[in-house]
Amino acid sequence: MPNSLKDSQTLEWERDRRRAIRTSLADWARLAGFTPAAHHLLLLSELEALSRGEIDRLMVLMPPGSAKSTYASVLFPAWWFTQHATSSVIAASHTSELAEHFARSVRNLVVEHGPRLGYGLAQDSRAAARFQVVHAGYKTRGEYFATGVRGPITGRRADLAIIDDPVKSQAEADSPGLREHVWNWFRSDLTTRLKPRGRIVLIMTRWHADDLGGRLLAQQPAEWRVIRLPALAEPDDPLGRPIGAPLWPEWEDAAALARKRAAVGERVWSALFQQTPRLLEGSLFRVSRIAVLEMAPAFPPGRAVRAWDLAATAGGTGDPDWTVGVKLLREISGRFVVLDVVRLRGGPHDVEAAMANTASQDGVSVSIGLPQDPGQAGRAQVAWLVRALAGYHVIASPESGAKETRALPVAAQADAGNLVLVRGPWNLPFLEELRDFPHGAKDDQVDALSRAFGMLIEEPGRSRRINVPLMPR
Repeated sequence: MPNSLKDSQTLEWERDRRRAIRTSLADWARLAGFTPAAHHLLLLSELEALSRGEIDRLMVLMPPGSAKSTYASVLFPAWWFTQHATSSVIAASHTSELAEHFARSVRNLVVEHGPRLGYGLAQDSRAAARFQVVHAGYKTRGEYFATGVRGPITGRRADLAIIDDPVKSQAEADSPGLREHVWNWFRSDLTTRLKPRGRIVLIMTRWHADDLGGRLLAQQPAEWRVIRLPALAEPDDPLGRPIGAPLWPEWEDAAALARKRAAVGERVWSALFQQTPRLLEGSLFRVSRIAVLEMAPAFPPGRAVRAWDLAATAGGTGDPDWTVGVKLLREISGRFVVLDVVRLRGGPHDVEAAMANTASQDGVSVSIGLPQDPGQAGRAQVAWLVRALAGYHVIASPESGAKETRALPVAAQADAGNLVLVRGPWNLPFLEELRDFPHGAKDDQVDALSRAFGMLIEEPGRSRRINVPLMPR
């Protein structure tokens, strides 16, 4: 064959390959030297949909060793710039070191495959964690910036944010303060940096029921497209695997996973490998026995009360107490249902406004329970709140006995499986406090629950609707 014909065929083959990888993320992965398994192909198809704008929030939940970061945090950003030439990408991980590791991998791919991708690294981009890319025909550059979850991103904007492994360890996941810090970073720092129509990819292994993924699923379930692929298949598996089949048998078969399961224990296995983290059992409340209902029982199933626990101080520094209102229903069958929990930190007027607003939403049929501290100040506080709640049935009484003693009766109901919750964003903080009681940092919700339970037990005859006229305030 003449050399000219060979050269022509080679050139045409190269053009076809360039066109393929610029339209197919899977073709790009193969060109870069990887062989996508079935779960990788599913992930790549969802990332393509995000790139096209069909979805704007993608959560990827897979076990360690599934190569989710390779495909979502390394291959995908390099390919993203073929579709969005002048866009900005912020990539974050639990530490700046891990974020820089991903950044170097992306950068190396751009340097190696730039001509086939259709763009190149800007000549003045030398930093490992930050670089710019240039496309022929575009005056504006694309930009990639890597940072740790707690790193500063003020002043930057993003068309795409990639968060990979925001949690570093089990100890970090078990810390309420650190979980709150990650949540506040996500809400206040990251999401405010997104441009209009900006997109987010969250790639993580679950560590805790209230980790970033868990809280987003609890508070923003409709906003996220979720790919959850456990190490061993469960019913309705997205890949169509039979129950118990391993995720990536070519890499880790069922026997290897069984050995790993025996080594790490059920709590770690359920969280990291099956993506279903569970709360530990408490010394008083067996939280595993508390079921969650998808919706509240139909009215009227019994009698409901709202009991409050009042914070000793308003706001303040550090980790102040909460003012908490727990709404508890006793069904005619005898089952107890926690319908709602309200928590706030604020001054007296904030508390008054919240209690009045909550009472208005609950209605006059729901009795209100208030604790009365001993002394003149406690009586004055209750009198002031009772006036603010004029028109509602308010029961004020002093606390008596130790907190554990007051909590024992409702803890016994939980242990018997006779205490359930209605699904809501308050579920996890509530269950965590019950689990940690009496050794946890907070007990406000437990105190309010104990008071609500006592109100229902002490007044069994008050299950009828109380028709009290509302008085002007």
